[in-house]
Amino acid sequence: MARRKKKVEEHTNTERWMVSYADFVTLLFAFFVVMYSISSLNEGKYKTLSAAISQAFTVQDLLNQPKTEPITLFEQPPTIAEPPPLESEPYAEVEKRRELSAAIVAEQEKLSSASKQLEDVLSPMIQENLVSVKKHDFWIELQMSSELLFTSGSDQLSKRAAEVIKTIALVLNPLPNSISVEGYTDNIPIETVIFRSNWDLSSSRATSVVHELIKAGIDPLRLSATGYGEYHPIADNKDEKGRFQNRRVTLVVASLAFSRYGASDEERAKLLNLQSSNAPPVKKP
Repeated sequence: MARRKKKVEEHTNTERWMVSYADFVTLLFAFFVVMYSISSLNEGKYKTLSAAISQAFTVQDLLNQPKTEPITLFEQPPTIAEPPPLESEPYAEVEKRRELSAAIVAEQEKLSSASKQLEDVLSPMIQENLVSVKKHDFWIELQMSSELLFTSGSDQLSKRAAEVIKTIALVLNPLPNSISVEGYTDNIPIETVIFRSNWDLSSSRATSVVHELIKAGIDPLRLSATGYGEYHPIADNKDEKGRFQNRRVTLVVASLAFSRYGASDEERAKLLNLQSSNAPPVKKP
């Protein structure tokens, strides 16, 4: 009877990792050696290349090279546009326009004085909001309510209106300025035998005031009448308060420099500090 062979147990080696570790260390050492050798080699090559470039691009070589002409895109060089010269006016002319003439200053003082006088003599009616006086640089605007001057739908002046106009004429009569009388209405239509529309009513009321000013001594050459109807309101026509303000007659006392009549061309030229084309030069005092 044959004997059975005993099974030999295999021995487990626990130090195999040392072989792998030794291989890794060897490879790492070889890597650093190669890197060091490469770095030393590149430094040498860099120095050699640098010296070669320096020799190739010397100043003498650059001077010996043939010159190249620049490429021209146009047959003639482009021209540069010069700005037109500015015409400077003489200093005296500039100063002449800046300064107001003595005539303008004197007229402004007269208009300002007349405006204050109108405010004084019409003070009671100004407090009743029936009259207002506005002073501008070159005109006076005297506004009167139609209720002070006329009855509703009429162009006949009341007794009180005649007295008011006489008082106004006493202030304006000494002045040579032109006076424009302007009539205005509200937007309520009117169509009667006498007045076809608000145009007729406003024009007729302005004319009535002009006639009364003539009776009070104002030169007719200074006067004009204009009717604007309902088309220049100063308040809203939706309520009675606004319509009351829109029914008015306005007297505009204009500067001689801007009036169509009342001053000659020479006088207007002097007031505006200009010289008329048809008039001889104005001599300054």
